[in-house]
Amino acid sequence: MFNGIRRQTRKPSEAQRQFAKLHTQLADQVPPGFGVPAAEPESVEATAVVDDFLPPELRVPSHDQLGGKMMPWSQPLVLDGEMVDCAQCGAYRDWLILSTRDQIWLRCRAGHQQQETRIDTAWYNRHSGPADATHATFEDCLRHLGR
Repeated sequence: MFNGIRRQTRKPSEAQRQFAKLHTQLADQVPPGFGVPAAEPESVEATAVVDDFLPPELRVPSHDQLGGKMMPWSQPLVLDGEMVDCAQCGAYRDWLILSTRDQIWLRCRAGHQQQETRIDTAWYNRHSGPADATHATFEDCLRHLGR
C-alpha cells in the first residue's frame, strides 16, 4: 500500500507552472540600475549651524567637570552597626559628606575632615538629592551650606 503511494508522482499545480514559466522568462533580465555606479550627490549649500542646546546658564556640568560634590547629613551616621564620630572632636552628627575622586570624606561642624572608606561613590549617589547649585570654589560651597 505505501509503495503504491510513493510511486505516484504529483503533477505541478497551475500556479506552480505559471511561476516556473515566469521564472524562466526573467532569468536573464537585470533590474534597472543594477551594476551601475551610484550617481554623485548634488552639491548642497552649507547651512548655518544653529545651537539648539540649552543656554549656558541652564546647563549642568558633567561629573568630569566638577572637582567634587557635597551634601549635608544632619542625623548621626551609622555604618556597619556603629555610629561614626569625628576622630578629633568626637562630633557624631551634622556632617558634610564630600565625594571627590572616588573617595568619600566626612567633615564635622568644627571643620575636621576624615576619609570614610566604608562609604563608596555608589552609596553617595543613592543618598544624595539633586544638586541645587554649583560653585567655583570649595569655600563658596561651604558658605552656601551655612558652614
